[in-house]
Amino acid sequence: MSSPDSSNQSQEPGLGALNTPLAWVDAEGAILGVNPAFARWLGVSARRLLGQPLAALEVDGDAMARLFDKVSDPQRGERDVLRLRRMALALPGEPSRFAEGWLSRLDGGGWLLEAHPVDEFPAPDPAQALPSALAAALKGLAHELRNPLAGLKGAAQLLSRRAQARGGDEGERELIGLIESEIGRLNGLLDQLLSPAPQRPHTALNIHAVLERVLRLAESEGGWSLRLQRDYDPSIPELAGDADRLVQAVWNLVRNAIQAGAATVTLRTRVEHGLRIHDHPHAMGLRLEIVDDGHGVSEELAEHLFLPLVSGRADGSGLGLALAQQVAREHGGSLSYRSRPGHTVFTLLLPIDGHARDQEPRAQADGDDSNGAASNVH
Repeated sequence: MSSPDSSNQSQEPGLGALNTPLAWVDAEGAILGVNPAFARWLGVSARRLLGQPLAALEVDGDAMARLFDKVSDPQRGERDVLRLRRMALALPGEPSRFAEGWLSRLDGGGWLLEAHPVDEFPAPDPAQALPSALAAALKGLAHELRNPLAGLKGAAQLLSRRAQARGGDEGERELIGLIESEIGRLNGLLDQLLSPAPQRPHTALNIHAVLERVLRLAESEGGWSLRLQRDYDPSIPELAGDADRLVQAVWNLVRNAIQAGAATVTLRTRVEHGLRIHDHPHAMGLRLEIVDDGHGVSEELAEHLFLPLVSGRADGSGLGLALAQQVAREHGGSLSYRSRPGHTVFTLLLPIDGHARDQEPRAQADGDDSNGAASNVH
């Protein structure tokens, strides 16, 4: 993208025909001009934006102002392209617009803002979102709980043997069994906190075979009251991954939908070309969407949804979504969502590497004779 001439920064630098929202500012960050796409995106006239400090458009934050302070210092502003993550921009009284953005230095000392609008932001990485002290405290707590749980498990086994030896009544055996099962559940949670499953070498897999395994699990849990739908793209080639880990991740997302009161859950796959995941471009990728009509994600949970131990249910472990995001990262992908009551979509983006693209496309799971179009399980 060419830079506008420094003597003519107040004029639109030949960018009016582009659909990408663009704004150019002087060295202090005051808006000199915008292209029509930028004005349409913000829902205001271009005239209202001229002369405004670009940083004044930022909603609930001062990251852009601090950035301009930094780059205005000749000893610190050495980079010609700067990334702006998770921007929320608006004029006072107008609705916020969200985007990922880039600032490019212009020849005359100003800057060009390139905004890429988004309806949803990727889920925050728990490794970055959780303070390191809290993460260390969680691991320390898990270690401390291991010893008393081991003692409780041994005591429960001893009680069980004694009850069997003297022919204890059914109620006593049931209570002992409950203790043992709850100890097992707690140990399982600690295993997930302390010992995430190690990554295995990725092999070529058919994503629809993965989804068919998930659908079988959902049929068993949801019963007759749950409507499960396939909406598969038959052009998707095999991709490299760990089938078991992907089954676990997608099943966590589907189970969350069931527990959110969904009557219909749809698994949708599409090929996507020229996508970018975590700043890395990919020629081809998979978009997998889990769509449900449940009650949605509450506002209280929205900002912390993917953090470990955060759950909207009293009996929830708060580990399912964190694990799903971890699996996405293991595959070089991303997990995001959008939600409103009655319509929630979790989106898993996965790259399809050259090895997988060389494989012959297979749209359906082995043994599935459907034609790849949307169809119902129930």
